[in-house]
Amino acid sequence: MRSAERQTVYRWTFIWMGALVALAGFALLGVALTSAQAWEEASPALGLSLLGWGGLVQALNAALLVSRQAVAPLPNTGVLLAGTAVWLVGWGLIAAGIRRAPESTEGPSPAAGATLYPRLARYRDFYWSTLGAYGGGILLAEVVLILLQMVLSSGGATNELAGAAKGGGGLSLAPTGAFAIALMAGGMVAFISGFIGASRAQRLSLPEATIGVLYLGLPIPIVLTLMERLPGLQLALGYRLREVTYVAGLIGRPELGYWLVFTFLVLALVLGANTGFIAAGSGRVDLKMGFELFVARRHVAVFRPSLLLGTLAVLMLGIIPPLLIYFIIRSAEAAVERSRIRKLGLKDPLAAASDVNRLKQHEQSPTMMMTALSVGGVGVGVMALIIVMSVMSGFEADLQQKILGTNAHAVVSKYAGDLPEYAKVMESVRKVPGVVGQTPFIINQVMIASEGNVDGVIIKGIDPGTVGEVTDLPKNILGGGSLDTLNTPEKIVHRGLPDEAPAEEGGVEEDDIIRRSGTPKKPQVLPGIVIGRELAASLRVVVGDRVNVVSPLGTELSPSGPIPKSRAFRVAAIFYSGMYEYDSKFVYILLKEAQDFFDMKGATGIELKVADIDDARRIASQVVKALGGYPYRARDWGEMNKNFFSALRLQKLVMGIILSIIIIVAAGLIVATVIMLVLEKRKEISVLKALGVPDGGIVKIFLAEGLQIGVAGGLLGLLSGLSSCVFIEKVGIKLDPGVYFMSALPVRIEPVQTVLAVVIAVLVTYLASIYPALKASSVEPVEGLKAE
Repeated sequence: MRSAERQTVYRWTFIWMGALVALAGFALLGVALTSAQAWEEASPALGLSLLGWGGLVQALNAALLVSRQAVAPLPNTGVLLAGTAVWLVGWGLIAAGIRRAPESTEGPSPAAGATLYPRLARYRDFYWSTLGAYGGGILLAEVVLILLQMVLSSGGATNELAGAAKGGGGLSLAPTGAFAIALMAGGMVAFISGFIGASRAQRLSLPEATIGVLYLGLPIPIVLTLMERLPGLQLALGYRLREVTYVAGLIGRPELGYWLVFTFLVLALVLGANTGFIAAGSGRVDLKMGFELFVARRHVAVFRPSLLLGTLAVLMLGIIPPLLIYFIIRSAEAAVERSRIRKLGLKDPLAAASDVNRLKQHEQSPTMMMTALSVGGVGVGVMALIIVMSVMSGFEADLQQKILGTNAHAVVSKYAGDLPEYAKVMESVRKVPGVVGQTPFIINQVMIASEGNVDGVIIKGIDPGTVGEVTDLPKNILGGGSLDTLNTPEKIVHRGLPDEAPAEEGGVEEDDIIRRSGTPKKPQVLPGIVIGRELAASLRVVVGDRVNVVSPLGTELSPSGPIPKSRAFRVAAIFYSGMYEYDSKFVYILLKEAQDFFDMKGATGIELKVADIDDARRIASQVVKALGGYPYRARDWGEMNKNFFSALRLQKLVMGIILSIIIIVAAGLIVATVIMLVLEKRKEISVLKALGVPDGGIVKIFLAEGLQIGVAGGLLGLLSGLSSCVFIEKVGIKLDPGVYFMSALPVRIEPVQTVLAVVIAVLVTYLASIYPALKASSVEPVEGLKAE
């Protein structure tokens, strides 16, 4: 078999035989490694061999082994050597099956010595400068991103002791804000590198791009991924790259974050290379787009009112009702027009034939129908992406509001022990910029019992005067109650059960045993306790009822020996936060009562509220620095609820990727549409190239056509998606509050992710148009005009 393009002869008998022999050799090697239980040692070498620079590393390792001590031989050495030999023989057979075709024995053609076609004459197989631009650009982009993230971020380490010792550093930006700036800078570096490389070669240079990305772009994400798996690498690099790993860990899987960023940088490199080829593909920089946009608008005609309104109707109302109305109207118009032509034909057959021809010309061509389908596919993808992301953002915002309404934005405590000097610490914390509220607390686990039930809960001692500065607990009190009743337990209104009923004033109480009269007893004043609505329902108590709190950690002596510490409280108020876990497991008492109950002189820690919750990590590190570092520590809400919010972000990311497949499917339609346009317009393309339009100009035309489809679909999807979100928000989709703890489906329209959905659609359609545009630019004037 001889390929006319590559001039290579493939002898398939040798190739298939060599493949089978090599497979047998691989099996023998596997048997040898399995019997020697050496897979763990061999796996890193095998994995390294898959990379282009792996062979060089292995060669250096082999050279260094010469000076080392001899290692013990593996068992089954004969099987190992046989497998190696068979493996090499197999690849030798494969190499023998591939040969270059012999040169033609015919003499020179009549065109020998003529000037070569300029496009072919200036062709070069490989551009080392382009490889350097692509590979060096992607590597420089990764380094810039990592360094900027470390410099711009707060410098507050997760380990507060290390952070205080080193003094932090950085420019005190929130980690997410620093990451956004670093990502844009890295993407710009990759884009410029791709632009320079393609401008130098005056083509896309895919081999150079592939080699550059694989050899110079992959090492950093691979090292970062291995850092999460190898403790030694984590120990060596983890502290230095703590800001990078923190941002990557916000979605729960740092490895996924590394590879998503790498994909973004590669995409920026591809966009830069494509832009550079378009701008300088003709040998000079040409950024003008007026003529190409004019031709593209005339060719594809995307922004026709009928097409846009029809697609919008399908997106808003569904596919069935608009199509039914469309077909009914078109069928009625066609019937009326054909009846008119029939009557006209009875009088003037030539005029009727002319009208029939004009009627056929008004019918939509297959290309126009595929254009409409492409616009609708992109619109559906964008609309679905906006709606789902907005609903998931609504859930996340609602849960975040409830969690941060019950918990603090940050907590200051010690690594070990209590905080007896909490008043002095609060004075120092108050001076830190960004802290807007603070309150001391004591937290512990106890059991709570009533006459109806018993349950395990988390008890929290609070200061009613300052707890409202940090949490929403005072706002969550039901029935018009107040936390102030914890300071005045005698004002708690109780139901007056028989065992607690006070004697009438002025009456006489008679003792049943000694028969002695005395003054009436006053009702016992019990300290107050605030419990959640779900816990109150479980214990079957209301405001004023008595409950017993039992601490298994402390003991009291009794005549029969040590017993768990127990104390009676009276329900002062009931709160409802909307989170079942909080409403069923949290109880609150006065801070002083908690100190007496647990024999503590201070507090467990101090809860803080910050001005910007996204900057809580930096502010927490500043608090630790203000306190002098060790033994103090501070944890922000993201660290305390890391698993929960990481799961939400990962779920949103996965849903976004899955829904983006709809846009990718629509991109396939765009490829087919643009290819059909190329086939329809081969004659026009040939005329344009004969008039002097360069290859880059042809590429601009068909890229503009694909972009028009993407922009139209993205705008229609944006309009329909926002309309659907507003409808859900205003009208609402009702939910069962008993199950979801919310009465309606929450919706939160975030501008960044909404714009990002449209940008993704436009980028996907742009990338999908590159291949058809390149095929259009390869059409030669002679090929397009020879059939005319």
